Amino acid sequence: MVQIPAGPAPRQVEPGSQTEQPPPSAFLLLGPEEMSGFRFLTIAVAPRPTVSGRPPPAASMAVGQFFNPKEGEREFSSAVLLRSSYVPEEIFLKEDHPLALNLSFPISLGLLPVALSLKTAGCGIKTSGDEAEHNRLCKLRCFPPVALAWDSVSGLHVIPNIYSETITVDSLPAIWDFNNGPEKTIVLLLADPHCSYRLGISVSSTAAASRFFLLYSPQIIGFMIAAMFFALMRQAYAWELDSSVPSILSALEFNLRIPQPFLLLYFLPILLSLAFSIITAQQFPSFTSFLSVSLACYLIANGCLILLILSSKLIFYTVAIVHVFIKRRWQACKESLHSAFLLQILNVSSILNSLKIVQIIRDKSDVIVAFVTIPLVFFVHPALGLSVLLLSHAFHAHSALCSSLAASFRSYAQKKDFYKPKMEENSTLNSKAKTNNGLQPLLPMDENSTSSPTSSKSFSDSQLEMFNYRHGIAILHLLATLMFVPSLVAWLQRIGMGQSFPWFVDSVLCVGVILHGLFGSRPNISHASFALPGSGGREVGLSLLYLLAGYYTFLVSMALAPYKAFYAMAAIGTICCVSRTIERRNRERGDVGSRKARKHSHKH
Repeated sequence: MVQIPAGPAPRQVEPGSQTEQPPPSAFLLLGPEEMSGFRFLTIAVAPRPTVSGRPPPAASMAVGQFFNPKEGEREFSSAVLLRSSYVPEEIFLKEDHPLALNLSFPISLGLLPVALSLKTAGCGIKTSGDEAEHNRLCKLRCFPPVALAWDSVSGLHVIPNIYSETITVDSLPAIWDFNNGPEKTIVLLLADPHCSYRLGISVSSTAAASRFFLLYSPQIIGFMIAAMFFALMRQAYAWELDSSVPSILSALEFNLRIPQPFLLLYFLPILLSLAFSIITAQQFPSFTSFLSVSLACYLIANGCLILLILSSKLIFYTVAIVHVFIKRRWQACKESLHSAFLLQILNVSSILNSLKIVQIIRDKSDVIVAFVTIPLVFFVHPALGLSVLLLSHAFHAHSALCSSLAASFRSYAQKKDFYKPKMEENSTLNSKAKTNNGLQPLLPMDENSTSSPTSSKSFSDSQLEMFNYRHGIAILHLLATLMFVPSLVAWLQRIGMGQSFPWFVDSVLCVGVILHGLFGSRPNISHASFALPGSGGREVGLSLLYLLAGYYTFLVSMALAPYKAFYAMAAIGTICCVSRTIERRNRERGDVGSRKARKHSHKH
């Protein structure tokens, strides 16, 4: 017995006049064994008790109409539903049509909402009046249609008085590790058999897009983190092979190439989830829908990452170019100054820069970041500590990019001066000295030292590689910080209402992320590396850790648990911290093993 929310029948104003027909108030399903020997059904509705002393009203009678559920069955294919987003599917229901129309949709309406419109075309009344009068009479004669939507996950949805409505059910199809039943949705439409209707069915593109992002936003966020792990794996692997470290955008693009990288990083986790479901005897969703939804989420995640990387890279390059330009102009103006007062101010600023505390802050920036971020994570909010870590990443990435640009500009100036005519040799030397002085403050000390002429990598290239890797780490930790934004907003709203410390587990995981940012900022093979058994002594480093972290994040994202990516980040951070500590201890003892750090040399 299904109760349908509908109002009572309107009162009859004049005897014998036509009143508006009430919609069905209940839906009763009887099986063949229950109907055996009966042809009619009469339901007596008991009167409501009264306390006013008046006699109770007479008991009213309800009339039930029998119908065959197999009559009026309509099944819409997936192609028809997709085509209806451009051309609506129309069905004309003549008079004396079945009371119940069984509409079957192969794709769950939780994923693809359907806009259903029902217009009255006729009600058996022949009139010569206008259309408004005809519609008024049909409204009085035909009861309002009712829709019953059934989904195996969310159950029954009752939609009374349906004329134009977007039908959506609360289900989550194509998700791994969920108890999914059949993904189709059945809509039972109860319409007056004495009237004819025009039924229009179309897929709402805007509703489908908003519903898709609402349902699968956790999976998209998890895939973004997994894609960042895969891109960092590509950078770390290039570092281990002593080749040029690509930018994070190039690494992301390479991972999307078909067939080998894409199959290895996308289809292999899908097959792993399928094998795990078979081993554990879990119910697996439809493979076609699961594969298509996962592919759409993965491509959307990579597209969002590309936009995020491009925008952040544009900001970094703009700020770095402006910084280098202002620094060069400032050095030129500084050399042309003759005012004693301004020179004294510049001398004071140089003295401040040479103070021991300033040098300690520059040399021990990681220690200072750790002392600031860890208390914030434990005693205030994890998002604040991760925000300080992001500022540290941005500062180091900006410094590396400025050094790379300054070295490139100086190298360009030297080449330009080298090809000038010899008659301008004196002026060339003067301009060269000015150019070098203008870029000198932007370059580290090792840039000015003499290196071997056989070194294969320039200082500009090495600094650009450091920027590329720092940029990738910053994007990864930015995604981790954004996952705490809802919690941060709720924490800000509770200020002044009694505060509590963050959850201990969240704080510990964020400390692991901080360790990853401090000790994993260089993809150095000299730490966090080990030899694989049976590989002939070949060592693997961060690339394998990032690959395993990407697979783990991919799998937990398919189960809508992207927060578990913090486990992978914290594990990598802990491994990097322990490996770096062991390496320093061995270095202090003078233990020189077989591991050799990458000689990140440069040439002039």
